[in-house]
Amino acid sequence: MLILSKKIITATLLSAALLTACSNNNNGKNVAENPAVYKKNGNTVNKYERVDMYNAGLEKTSAEKSNEFGYVRHVKSPIPGQNIKYQDIYTINREKVADAISKIAVTNPRVHDAATLVTDEEVLISYKTDAKSKKDRNDVADQVKKTAFSVVPRWYHVYVTDNPTLKQYVENISYMKSSDANKERVIKQTVKMMLKSTPQGHKMSTGENENGESNDINRGKMEDTDNLHEQFDKGNL
Repeated sequence: MLILSKKIITATLLSAALLTACSNNNNGKNVAENPAVYKKNGNTVNKYERVDMYNAGLEKTSAEKSNEFGYVRHVKSPIPGQNIKYQDIYTINREKVADAISKIAVTNPRVHDAATLVTDEEVLISYKTDAKSKKDRNDVADQVKKTAFSVVPRWYHVYVTDNPTLKQYVENISYMKSSDANKERVIKQTVKMMLKSTPQGHKMSTGENENGESNDINRGKMEDTDNLHEQFDKGNL
C-alpha cells in the first residue's frame, strides 16, 4: 500500500510540473496565441485573434481591425432543399455610406465641404472647392467622384457638383424615399443641373463614361434608362 501511495504522489507531482512548464512557456498568453495552435501568418484561415473558445472575451480595437484582412466562407446547408434565409443577408446602410464618402472627400486639400446623397442607384455629391480653372475643377471632380466609386457597389452612377446653389437641391432629395413616386423625376432634374454646371472628371474606362454609365458597346446597344449623362448629351434628360 505504501508503494502504491508513493506512485500516486509521484504521478501527481509530475503532472503539476508539466502544467507549470506549459504555463511558463506561454508566458501568460491565451492558447490561440500559441504558434503550435494558431500560426501568426496570413495563410491560416482560423486567425488567432478571433473571438472563440480560445479567446473568450477578447475585443479588438479599431486600429487592430483596420490592420486585418477580411475573410469569410459560407457553405450551403447540408440539408437538401433548405433555402438561403435572405433576411440574414446584409443590405447597404446608405447613410453610413454617404458619411464615409463625405469624410474621405474632405481629406482632399482642395475640398473644404462635401455633402453626399446615396440613393438605391446613384450618388450625388455637392462640394466646395477653391479650384477655379476648368482643368483644376475637372481634376477635383474626378478625385471626388472616384472617392465615391471606391465605397459603393459598382452598379452605382456618381454625379458631382461644385455649384453652391445645388447643395440645397441635393439635401432636399435626402428627405425623400425610394418608394416616392416623383423621386426619379426630382433626381433627374438635379443631375441635369449638375451636368450643366460642373465638369464630371475623366472617363472611368473605355466602356464607361465619366459617371460610370456603360456605353453602347457594353450594353449591346440596349437603352439604359439609368444613364442620365447619356440622356443629357442626347437632349433627352
